[in-house]
This record gives sequence, C-alpha cells and structure tokens, in this order.
Amino acid sequence: MKSVLFAATAVLFGISSANADVTLINAFEVPEGQRDATIDAWEQARAFLSQQPGYIDTALHGALAPDARFELVNIARWESPAAFQTAIAAMQEAGVFRPPEGVFANPALYTVIASD
Repeated sequence: MKSVLFAATAVLFGISSANADVTLINAFEVPEGQRDATIDAWEQARAFLSQQPGYIDTALHGALAPDARFELVNIARWESPAAFQTAIAAMQEAGVFRPPEGVFANPALYTVIASD
C-alpha cells in the first residue's frame, strides 16, 4: 500500500514528458509522533534523488500550526516530468523511501502559470 501512496508516477499519467521545468509539491499527512521518522525517511530519499539526472533542488517545509492537516510539505524542482518519473522509478526500485506507518503523501507536479 505504501508503494501506491508514494508512487508519484501514478500521479503523472497524462503529463507530457516535454522538457520544461516542473515543481513537485508533496504534502504529507503525518500521524502524531511520526514527524522525526518522516523527516529521516525524506532525507534518505533526498540523498538518493539529488544524485539523479534532472534534479534541481528541494526543500522540506514544516507547518507552524499544530493542527495543520499537512505537517510536512516538500517542494522540489526538476528539469522535466520525464526526469522526475525516471528518478522516482529508480528510487522505488532501490527501495530507498520507507516512510513510517500511517504517513500519507499527496504528490503532484506543477508548472508556473503566473508570478510577480
């Protein structure tokens, strides 16, 4: 079940593999007491993914409000949807990302449509 929850490639069906920078926004629902273990799992995934072709950067954000639905939010930039898909497949094959029980991810890729 975890592989389904964290299989960001499933989220990408229908997304073009054209070369265009994309932003992954992945909001994590984290059960009480699992924050540190989730951060540790994220750090292992980051270490792996940062070595993959097409990786640009990433940052993990923590909610300030104790009752926030999404306690952790990862924002990462990739050179293209295809680069991201390839990296996620490699990470899954390597078995790198093993989040704690009860953690749910909500990943999706985005492009900028407006800015100041």
